[in-house]
Amino acid sequence: MKYVIVGVGVAGIEAAKEIRKKDADGDILMISADAQIHSRCMLHKFIAGERDEKGLDFTELDFFEKYRIHWKSGVRTKKVCPEEKEIILDDGEHVSYDKLLLANGADSFIPPVGDLRKASNVYGLRNLTDAQAIVKEAEGAEEVLVIGSGLVGLDAAYGLLERGKKLTIVEMVEQILPVQLDAHGAAAYQELFEKAGVRFVLGRRASEAVCEEDGRIHKVKLDNGEELACDLVIVAAGVRPAISCLEGSGIDCERGITVDSHMRTSQEDIYAAGDITGRSGIWPNAADQGQIAGRNMCGMEVEYTDTFAIKNTINFFGLVTLCVGRIKPEEGDDIRMKEDRTQYKRIILKDGKVEGVLLQGNIANAGTWQYLIKNQIDVSRIEKDIFDINFADFYHISERGEYMWA
Repeated sequence: MKYVIVGVGVAGIEAAKEIRKKDADGDILMISADAQIHSRCMLHKFIAGERDEKGLDFTELDFFEKYRIHWKSGVRTKKVCPEEKEIILDDGEHVSYDKLLLANGADSFIPPVGDLRKASNVYGLRNLTDAQAIVKEAEGAEEVLVIGSGLVGLDAAYGLLERGKKLTIVEMVEQILPVQLDAHGAAAYQELFEKAGVRFVLGRRASEAVCEEDGRIHKVKLDNGEELACDLVIVAAGVRPAISCLEGSGIDCERGITVDSHMRTSQEDIYAAGDITGRSGIWPNAADQGQIAGRNMCGMEVEYTDTFAIKNTINFFGLVTLCVGRIKPEEGDDIRMKEDRTQYKRIILKDGKVEGVLLQGNIANAGTWQYLIKNQIDVSRIEKDIFDINFADFYHISERGEYMWA
């Protein structure tokens, strides 16, 4: 059996490991545009100079040799041909497969604002190549403009602060980290970044950016007419699944590749996992999807069911935040909050069940909250302070399948 995996991110790596566990003799080939294995979560440490390229590798020592995997790096998949059961690479090579996994992730999205897409000093931050280019460009840059204040934008800013750069962050909504946090939790990070010298411009969009004769953008105009000087621009305005190679393949796509609970696509013997599916792009989910895909590629019937919640862990300047489940309130929600000098907690309840929790400063007991959300356990009968719930408060399941509380 010949297994081909496109992408060497965590989804592809985990799939390869599972395949080798289930099929000792199968031929495994991994193909990637990346020339080096790296963790996206650690790119800011590379930008800051805290880690080198090797320090970003999350695989075991001699991974490819240990698992007997062939790796073709530095090439992109140009076309997927299900009828011929082959893929065509951008170097012209045709690669056949028996089972194919598409785990080539997502690409940074540069919005069509002025000349942002063609200027030589504008970068996204999605992979090691991006981080390397940013570090090189930053050597001669003093003023850095970051468009977008999500995790990627703040990661880039955090890394560049270590290099002594003057930073301005533009965000189109009125708070930073708008996808990950509520306004109160986000304000704590904004204060820390501002103390470190970062300027935030919130509730504004970039509206004009013109390349000058040197092919670079030296100022960006906002929708209120304000102009921001810049030597380097980092765009962190979201990503798009890397599906350009699927044109004409017949593989169903919506936000990303459409997969069933077994991570199968609409084409036989082709699977997908990770960011390319458009599902939750966090590391643990991508790893789980890769494992499930790998097992099913080996003939097992295993379902991916861990779609219950988005989970993010944030840590800047030593302030740790964990978010599990839904962050944005909806009509009918019961919102509970608790705060003191050392922590901030917020819980979203609906119909007696916990649908989201935000823990900032103290993330102890996070496993309990994740369990409650995942299993949709009714906590309405609990008389104690909900913020003090722990596993000791419930101890068995009744004959009717209900959780009984102590």
